[in-house]
Amino acid sequence: MTFSIVARCASTGMFGVAVSSSSPAVAARCAHARAGIGAVASQNVTDPALGRRALDLMALGADAAEAIAVLRRTGGPMEYRQVLAVDAGGGAAIHSGPKALGIWGEARAADVACGGNLLADAGVPRAMVDAFLGASGHLGDRLLTAMRAALAAGGEAGPVHSAGLMLVREVAWPVADLRVDWTEDCPIAALATLWDLYRPQLDAYVTRALDPTAAPSYGVPGDL
Repeated sequence: MTFSIVARCASTGMFGVAVSSSSPAVAARCAHARAGIGAVASQNVTDPALGRRALDLMALGADAAEAIAVLRRTGGPMEYRQVLAVDAGGGAAIHSGPKALGIWGEARAADVACGGNLLADAGVPRAMVDAFLGASGHLGDRLLTAMRAALAAGGEAGPVHSAGLMLVREVAWPVADLRVDWTEDCPIAALATLWDLYRPQLDAYVTRALDPTAAPSYGVPGDL
């Protein structure tokens, strides 16, 4: 009941995750990323601990394939899980258990991995990868291009209701963690609108955290 993308920007080193589902608040459980380390999506009968553990393994020196291999051996009932990972070198790896729900699929290339379950078509992840590789610009824009391509290729078998976008770069917290936790309309369209609002302010929020004296005006009443 989920489709997602994990990716690395080769030019900036930024990592990102975008995900959508028919379930509420999907990004709260499925999206994981750590600056300088990698990005992971843990989905399908979700165990969020798998995402955090994969990042811990990569922080210790494992690449994406090695981290996924360790999870396969030690991650419990992995036959129910789907885990996507991309590492600091752009390596991508995917585990899709045989008990993944409904029609499921996966696809990957350098710097990107996509996967989904309860899909309308098994080719959805490949459409996402192709769209990501064919896009340019900010990583957030490229991730949303991939999510729109998923919808165009059929998306989930039923309507999706939640979506999220997480981006990390040189600081210890996500520089963007945007979520549409439930809507009866298209959550990916709502997420794109939210990203369009947030993107011009992203750098300013980082500056405010690191050096308030250099922060731009907040643009609110009372701010001198």
